[in-house]
Amino acid sequence: MKVGLIQTRTPATLDAALAHLEPLVREAAAGGARLIATPEGSNILQKDRAKLLPQLRTLDEDPVVLGLQALAREFGVWVLAGSVLVLREGGKVANRQALIAPDGGLRATYDKLHMFDVDLPTGETARESETYTPGDRAVVSEVDGLKFGHSICYDLRFPALYRALALAGAQVMAIPAAFTRPTGEAHWEVLMRARAIETGAYVIAPAQGGFHEDGRGTWGRSIVVGPWGEVIGKLDHDEPDVLLADLDPAAVEKARTAIPALANARAFTGP
Repeated sequence: MKVGLIQTRTPATLDAALAHLEPLVREAAAGGARLIATPEGSNILQKDRAKLLPQLRTLDEDPVVLGLQALAREFGVWVLAGSVLVLREGGKVANRQALIAPDGGLRATYDKLHMFDVDLPTGETARESETYTPGDRAVVSEVDGLKFGHSICYDLRFPALYRALALAGAQVMAIPAAFTRPTGEAHWEVLMRARAIETGAYVIAPAQGGFHEDGRGTWGRSIVVGPWGEVIGKLDHDEPDVLLADLDPAAVEKARTAIPALANARAFTGP
């Protein structure tokens, strides 16, 4: 399967986000991608809650999601909306991933499990839990016979999630992100490779990149890692771009046979 990873610098309004995203999706489709994946926050990046919340819509009313559904139908491809920020029941907000089929229908959704609440040494702070309601379930879906494990950004730092996804059959771990620049420079690639090695799975990680309208900076460097931990493709910058890569299910089987860590694990007590 050929995948296309979209690297974006998402604007601070929904309408502008779709105009920014659409030509990149078209480029990936023209390059032969069967599945096109976008980053976290593909519909809007706005850290000011007072400006963010009035713009949000439900998943089935969000203009970026509707636009991605139309593009999936137009090109007959799968689209993984890496995440969109949407309203959920009770007026709450979800950081939600959505898998769109070639007919434009929604096939799976996943709400980000782990909230990024942190004070960085640089003075940057993040309090995702003040805005978003976390999910409570892991999700595996199937795309043309290949099984994908769903996750979003900060989930990357919780390896138990990826082990559970692998044990449930996931051959590809989707980790769309909007990584901060300090943590991205320090940990982005090494953590992506670690998750691939631990699970014997592909990792696909489309990213936000650059300095955004709301003042944040994101790392970019979208990456695809093979199940042996090798980097199959990556972008070496933070500009909007498309990364194409081929995934081979046989490579997953080969890696898991060579190092059967999923099968060899044992229960233990303590400490």
